[in-house]
Amino acid sequence: MSERTINFDFLPVSAEECKERGWGAPDFVYVTGDAYVDHPSFGASIISRVLEAKGYKVAILSQPDYKSCDDFKRFGRPRLGFLVSAGNIDSMVAHYTVSKRKRTYDYYTAGGKMGKRPDRAVIVYCNRIREAYGDVPIIIGGLEASLRRFAHYDYWDNKVRRSILVDSRADILAYGMGENIIIRIAELLNKGVPVKKIHDVRGTVYITTPEDKIHFEYVGPWDYDDLKTDKSIYAKAFSEQYKNQDSVYGKAIIEAYDGKILVQNPPMPPLEREELDFVYSLPYARRYHPMYEKEGGVPAINEIEFSITHNRGCFGACNFCALAFHQGRTVRSRSIESCVKEAETITKMPGFKGYIHDVGGPTANFRYPACEKQIKLGVCKDKRCLAPTPCKNLKVDHTEYIELLRRIEAVPKVKKVFVRSGVRFDYVMYDKSEAFFKKLVADNVSGQLKVAPEHICQGVLNAMGKPPKEVYDSFKKRFFEITKSIGKEQYLVPYLISSHPGSTLNDAVELALYLKKWGYSPEQVQDFYPTPGTASTTMFYTGIDPFTGKKIYVPTDHEEKKMQRALLQFSNPANAETVRAALRKCNREDLIGFDKDCLVKPDRTPASFRNTADKSRVKTERNIRNPKRDIKKSVVQNKNGNKQTKKHRTK
Repeated sequence: MSERTINFDFLPVSAEECKERGWGAPDFVYVTGDAYVDHPSFGASIISRVLEAKGYKVAILSQPDYKSCDDFKRFGRPRLGFLVSAGNIDSMVAHYTVSKRKRTYDYYTAGGKMGKRPDRAVIVYCNRIREAYGDVPIIIGGLEASLRRFAHYDYWDNKVRRSILVDSRADILAYGMGENIIIRIAELLNKGVPVKKIHDVRGTVYITTPEDKIHFEYVGPWDYDDLKTDKSIYAKAFSEQYKNQDSVYGKAIIEAYDGKILVQNPPMPPLEREELDFVYSLPYARRYHPMYEKEGGVPAINEIEFSITHNRGCFGACNFCALAFHQGRTVRSRSIESCVKEAETITKMPGFKGYIHDVGGPTANFRYPACEKQIKLGVCKDKRCLAPTPCKNLKVDHTEYIELLRRIEAVPKVKKVFVRSGVRFDYVMYDKSEAFFKKLVADNVSGQLKVAPEHICQGVLNAMGKPPKEVYDSFKKRFFEITKSIGKEQYLVPYLISSHPGSTLNDAVELALYLKKWGYSPEQVQDFYPTPGTASTTMFYTGIDPFTGKKIYVPTDHEEKKMQRALLQFSNPANAETVRAALRKCNREDLIGFDKDCLVKPDRTPASFRNTADKSRVKTERNIRNPKRDIKKSVVQNKNGNKQTKKHRTK
């Protein structure tokens, strides 16, 4: 027995800690690409705590050494199997920017250090486990697995890759929110059911032979060889996948791979209120493991340590967002009592200074499904709840969310409650009562409110699945009116996306003019990032809107994307030449000048030297324009050996 004291606040991270608990082999080993943070904002913590609550022994293998299989033997062979996740985000997104440059900081690793997890972490981890233990059951889940469960366009390889279940050689893929899925799988494994026979669990994907029984009505199959070569087939397949992600009516989906078939069973129903309350009542340590202290801790905890997640799902259905494929379009929420109890727990944590940083979720101001119909019939296949116009059946009510915020504000030691996760501004504007809007502005904004108009041109907004510009204009106007009426100085911080499918260079110019008129200069702009599992990524790859079947313009040229981004940050002097080049290309030279409506000042560089990459020519050209500036004096000897001063031009 080790002399050190076991930390029972966390699940075991070593074989020694398992022995100190009196365990033999754990039932499950959870392998994660993130550092171990035992907080309900981390999927690995939720799944492991849920299994623990059901009586299973779970050990955590966080960021293992993936260069050999040795570290994967740390706990020995688990009794029931390995659970594998890349972490809270896709490992490729964690490692690379939209320009495919290597990132230098990892928020989910101690000290922000890069290199603690591999690219395509799920595949690498599973292959190492197979090396170590052969046919041990492997269940993969989390965002990386969930969004790559079908054949998918991979931006980093610029090709259609196979399902991650095929490449990882795992047995089962659990997609979406996995609590009830993993409980059911664990029960079957515990009863001795072979993992290769577990084919009827909702929310799972498995591989079998065409002769095997399919337990649900299905659509497909689509052949991988067709999906990777025919973009129109790829777009149609995505459309069917999207339409069958509802637990009420969704069908199974089949893809064919070299004589075998991949089957996605219909989704598991979302957790209802009592189930969510149970999940968030579990004994999370709510901090990173002490083993990371010497490295300065895990940066990701800073954003969520004193925050509360009150809901799941989003009926906003933005095309660039993966929520529809992961959490789903139907909203569920925790009880007010559950959230208040969590707030009370937070007030007792070290470092709490009286501020709840957020009471939110995927969309902060959603508490219930968009309409009563969704509960029995599911979400509409071919309609959106909010855009381009609100559905006539949309139920807009912030009453309970207001009560939730007020109840948390009344908790002793709580000074202030902020709402920092995204507020759906169109939903706010569709509310006939301004009670929430006024409370939000007066009580719950920390000086800046983040909202997501994303663009202002209708064609781009249609491609994004966002409401018209006029809705945002109304919200913006009212926000500042309310702010002024209460004597505060507060700001809107809009999220904007450049180079989204459907966005032309002229559209970027129009957005720049809108920002100019508003007087807003964004410090950050997000280039569209084609990540797996979104409709916008399908548009990017195929040039087809999967919902209409129509062709759509896609900015893929590096120079044009650079121009679109620069236009949104036209006031940055570093972007001046790129903005001028963009305006010339659009025949909008009227916007180059000193007039108040112009986006950029003229360049004094002669036309013959514009757009040149030859820095020496540019420097020479400057010298020609400024001859006096570059005259220097030097002391030299003449031919008689006498010193004299000589003027000369610098090179």
